[in-house]
Amino acid sequence: MRAIILAAGMGTRLGQYTKNLPKCMLSFAGKTLIERQIEVLRSSGVEDIVVVGGYRADAIAPSNYTLYINKMFGETNMVESLFCAEREMTNDLLVCYGDIIYEKNVLDVVLNSSWDIGVTVDTDYWEYWSARLDEPREDVESLVVDGQGAIIELGDPRCSLERAEVRYVGLLKFSKKGLSILKEQYHMHRERSYELEKPWYRSKSFKKAYMTCMLQAIIESGYTVMPIRIDRGWLEFDTATDYERASAWHAEGSLGRFIHLAESP
Repeated sequence: MRAIILAAGMGTRLGQYTKNLPKCMLSFAGKTLIERQIEVLRSSGVEDIVVVGGYRADAIAPSNYTLYINKMFGETNMVESLFCAEREMTNDLLVCYGDIIYEKNVLDVVLNSSWDIGVTVDTDYWEYWSARLDEPREDVESLVVDGQGAIIELGDPRCSLERAEVRYVGLLKFSKKGLSILKEQYHMHRERSYELEKPWYRSKSFKKAYMTCMLQAIIESGYTVMPIRIDRGWLEFDTATDYERASAWHAEGSLGRFIHLAESP
């Protein structure tokens, strides 16, 4: 199993905390986010780790992983960052966002899933969302599962809570077959849309495609995308408020409501 950590973004919503750092190098409870991800990956037997950097990639601390650079990080988004490392997309693969951390038991659920394309979703995220955000209803995205258990829609921010019963986490698993589907769909849409400066699904353009839009394109082409269900056990660091509140929960000893941090070896 190989993991690709996407860590190219500028993290502008984290303000002063990432002024000269990529988000993955943000320190939380004594370790950087990327250190925490790599420790958890290796504790579950994932040793083959690839990182895609972009903004201040020179600041990503050296470790035993392969580093690719998205030189167009200011003009692109997650999908283009992932495909900077396309040569590494050869067998079963985890795709991990660089601004999240998660427990080992969460990762083990993902690793044990057998879907060709699996998307980690939190079925019990609302207490975390309500503690994280002053207006949690203003930051929801659709993630709709049909009667057969497959995802049929995701990533729509203009949705009701009923269409956002579970939360997209930013941790995906592809089998070799699933990667073949992903690459087929990516290259087909890239050929049609890369040079077009117009919306692509819910992204500003194909160049700036969100991963959820790529997954929606796969679904609409008739392929099956399945949820991998977890209950809490993760955090996202997208804004300065995210970081400050999570740091406060850790300091006051209440972080365990949402995630249990691994003990230092």
